[in-house]
Order: sequence, then structure tokens, then C-alpha cells
Amino acid sequence: MLPPIQVPIADQTQGNAARLRPLAQQLEVGFLAEMLNAAGFGKSRDAMGGGAGEDNFASFLVHAEAEQIVRAGGFGLTESILQALMAGERADG
Repeated sequence: MLPPIQVPIADQTQGNAARLRPLAQQLEVGFLAEMLNAAGFGKSRDAMGGGAGEDNFASFLVHAEAEQIVRAGGFGLTESILQALMAGERADG
């Protein structure tokens, strides 16, 4: 029987980062969407608003805005989350 092939640590780390980065970005999007909601983005205007339709679709707009912020570089939260996820995987071993 052949011994298992050992992948160099640098390659494992890059593979983990590529796999975990989209998850970290999704977490940042969710966080930013909640913060935008708390700041009042997506709330209906009192005058000349879109009515019930605007209220129903406001969360989609806020989520799309949060995605665009993250695509443009975000607030650096993705990198912090990514480092924490990778540290957790290293600890699990």
C-alpha cells in the first residue's frame, strides 16, 4: 500500500482560504444588511413612498446594497472572519 500524499501546508492554507472566503463574505453581507436596516436604509418615506410594495421589497434592496459594499471591499470584516474560520479549522485539525 502506498503512503498518503502529503499536501504542503501552504497549499492547504490557500485551498482553505479559497473555500472559506465566500462564506466569510456572506457573513459580512448579512452583518452589513442588518446594520443598514438599523440605520434606516430601506424604510419607506412618508411622502411619495412606494407604499406596501416598497415595504415588501425593501429587504431585497438592502441586501443588494450590502452585497455591493462587500464586492467593493467592504469594511475588512471578511478578512477577520476568514482568519477566524481558518484558525478554527487548524485547531480542529
